[in-house]
Amino acid sequence: MKKVKKKERLELLQKIVDEDPFLTDEELSERFGVSIQTIRLDRLKLNIPELRERVKHVATENYGKVRSIGASEIVGELIDLELNKSGISLLQTDKTMAFQKTKMVMGHYIFAMAESLAMAVIDANVAITGVANIKYRVPVMEGQKLVAKAEVVRIRGSEYFVHVKINVNNDQVFRGKFILVAIDLKED
Repeated sequence: MKKVKKKERLELLQKIVDEDPFLTDEELSERFGVSIQTIRLDRLKLNIPELRERVKHVATENYGKVRSIGASEIVGELIDLELNKSGISLLQTDKTMAFQKTKMVMGHYIFAMAESLAMAVIDANVAITGVANIKYRVPVMEGQKLVAKAEVVRIRGSEYFVHVKINVNNDQVFRGKFILVAIDLKED
């Protein structure tokens, strides 16, 4: 984007953050061709909270919709949820999730993110994973931000077919096809 006047930049910044509240200050500074400090000052002027607060706000609105698992059991921040249709979550990885030697994120964190999002999108009181067909496509390095997108592709009786794709930037690093089964727990 070419340099624009401050008033125009402020209007565009507000519009862009409204459309995609998950852009970092670094990404916004690159987009506008200004320093990160300028973006921070612009955000303050517009009363736009920092990224962490924007994510937390959106996530809080979505956790109340989840039925099949507890909100605290979702791996990552749940940023969008439409039961029986789709969902999106974010996970900022760090060194505690990675192998010390290679700095690669351990697969169980990536799988847990995908499975918990798949569980969150289905409209059932209790569900279990019946089948999981997964593929790790590219290693994830510590510090990378994961974006998981789940889609319910079919419902057949008590079975929910959910596809989950996880990206880093625009590169797919994981894909999973889950069959989740809604179960009715009888109390004794």
